[in-house]
Amino acid sequence: MEIIKLIGVVIVVIGFALKFDTIATVVIAGLATGLVAGMTPMEILNTLGTSFVSQRTATLFVLTLPAIGICERFGLKEKAIDFIRSIKNATTGRVILIYQAIRTLAAAFSVRLGGHPQFVRPVVVPMAEGAYSAKYGEISDEVSDTIRGASAGAENYGNFFAQNCFMGASGTLLIVSTLVEQGYEVTPAQIAGWSIPIAVISVVVGAVRAILLDKKLDKQGERSAK
Repeated sequence: MEIIKLIGVVIVVIGFALKFDTIATVVIAGLATGLVAGMTPMEILNTLGTSFVSQRTATLFVLTLPAIGICERFGLKEKAIDFIRSIKNATTGRVILIYQAIRTLAAAFSVRLGGHPQFVRPVVVPMAEGAYSAKYGEISDEVSDTIRGASAGAENYGNFFAQNCFMGASGTLLIVSTLVEQGYEVTPAQIAGWSIPIAVISVVVGAVRAILLDKKLDKQGERSAK
């Protein structure tokens, strides 16, 4: 009956599939897992509390939301659009590619730059949309969704594929510790070294995506202009 200890996974899958509240689903899954594992209610609460405290920095991004809202209220988006309009030959794809390259370089040196709520939503998206509107005027909901998705993808690629290039990154150290436990003698320098080609390839792929994005947006813009 060891399989019953996986009840938490089943609860999470069902909860997410039915679109229940995320936090409630995870907490209920944790409680159920603890109970079937033989933990007392106090032990379960102690584990949840300890985990929350140890991972509390993951919620710090919430503190940036009011500041971002104030900046947008007083014209951050408009200023970003005006700036990108002043740049000759700027396209949506190029703007997003430049951000991905900067994000990749920053992640490779473990510099905290970017993030969806902190940077992509208030800065990158308006600049990318500004490049489109400077050429074709009004942006439709379909085009806006496409640009937002591409901007979010650039953030994910830049962060995910380059973060292990830094020897002291948590991801790098986790990989090293896991491999060492399995009997493979590796060092952080080796993992970081092999991560560099992956980061470079991700930027090349980003360049291809940027070219394809511009072609797609050009077709949509020409179609809407007719």
